[in-house]
Amino acid sequence: MESNTPPPFAAPPPFQSPPPIIVPPRTTPPRKSRGWMVIAIILFLLLGVSMLAHLSHLFKSFAHLGGTHQRSSGPRLEEVVTEDNEASEKIAVIPIEGIISGELSGRGGYSLVDVVKAQLDRAEDDKKVKAVILKVDSPGGEVMASDEIARAITEFQSHAGKPVIVSMGSLAASGGYYVSAPCEWIVANELTITGSIGVIMHGFNYRGLMDKVGLVPEVYKSGKFKDMMSGSREPDAITPEERAMVQKLIDETFAKFKRVVAEGRKSAHESNPDGQELAADWADYADGRVLSGKEAFQLGFVDKIGTFEDAQAKAEELGGIKNNKANLIEYRPRNDLADLFNLFGQSESRAFKVDLGLDLPKLQAGRMYFLSPLFLR
Repeated sequence: MESNTPPPFAAPPPFQSPPPIIVPPRTTPPRKSRGWMVIAIILFLLLGVSMLAHLSHLFKSFAHLGGTHQRSSGPRLEEVVTEDNEASEKIAVIPIEGIISGELSGRGGYSLVDVVKAQLDRAEDDKKVKAVILKVDSPGGEVMASDEIARAITEFQSHAGKPVIVSMGSLAASGGYYVSAPCEWIVANELTITGSIGVIMHGFNYRGLMDKVGLVPEVYKSGKFKDMMSGSREPDAITPEERAMVQKLIDETFAKFKRVVAEGRKSAHESNPDGQELAADWADYADGRVLSGKEAFQLGFVDKIGTFEDAQAKAEELGGIKNNKANLIEYRPRNDLADLFNLFGQSESRAFKVDLGLDLPKLQAGRMYFLSPLFLR
C-alpha cells in the first residue's frame, strides 16, 4: 500500500558569494631618468665659466703687462695683492715652504720648482715689480730641486737686474739655506734654525731579514757595479771601492754646496758692503750642524737679525722704490676645471705622518738630499 506522505522538506544549499574579481593594478610606464641631463648641463656651464675665466685672465695679462711678452709654458698664476699700500710699484713675495722637491704636487700638477720658476718669470716680465722677497720656511729637500731653484734665482738677479731678499721663518736649513745663499740680502729671526750645510744619501740593507725568511735574491747584471747600493746584497760583499765611489759623489755634491754659499755670500757682500761677510772659519761650521739665526749672523751666513718687515724695508731700499712704499703681491697657482685632468693619474705625495703632526719626507734610496738632520727618522 503506497503511502501518501510527502517527502521531508529539503533545506536549500547555503548561499555562496561569487569569487571576487581581481583587477590588476594600473601600470604606468617607468619615468626616464634625467640625471645625466642635469650632469651634462652642469658640466657645460662649468666649461663655459672656465673659458670665460681664461679669456678674462688673458685680457688682464695683456693689460697688466702693457704688451710685454707673456711666457705661456708652466703653471697658470694669478696675481694677488697681499698688502695694498696704494702704490704703483710692487714687491713680489715668493714662498719656499715645506720639502723642496721636483715631484709633481697639488699645484695644478706642477712641482715646486716649476712654480718658483714661473713666479720669477712673472716678476721679471712685470716692470712694476722692483724686488722679490723669498719667504723661506723649509728643512731642505732634494739636491737637484734645490739646485734648480738656486740657479733660477741667480739668473733672475742677473737678467732682470732685480734684487732677491730672503726672509727666513722658523726653519731655513740645508736645502732651505742652499736656495737662500745666492740672494742679495738675508734676514733671519734670532731663533731661526738654519745652517745644516751638508749632503745625505740614505738606504737600507735588508739581506739579514731575507735570510731569516728564506728569500734568496737572483741578480743578473752587466757589470760588477750595476747593483751598487742594492739592499739585498750581503754587507760583507760591499767592497771598499764601492763605498769610496759613493762617498766621492757625496763629496762632490758637498763641494758644490760650499761653492754656492761662498760665491753667493761674496757677491752679496760686494753689492751691499753693509751686509755681513763670511767669517774666515765659516767652512768649519759647514759640517751638517744646525745654527740659530744669531749664530748664523755671527758667522756671516745671514746679513741681519730681524723680521719680515725688515726684509720688506730692505727690498724697498735695494729695489729703488720711490718713497719706500710698494704693494706686496704674490703669484699664486690658479686651479680651474682644466687642472682636474692634470691631477688624474698622479701618485700620492711620498710623505708620512709622525706623532709630531708634521709631514716629513720619505727618503728614497740612492738619492741625495740637502736635508736637516732634525727631520730625519
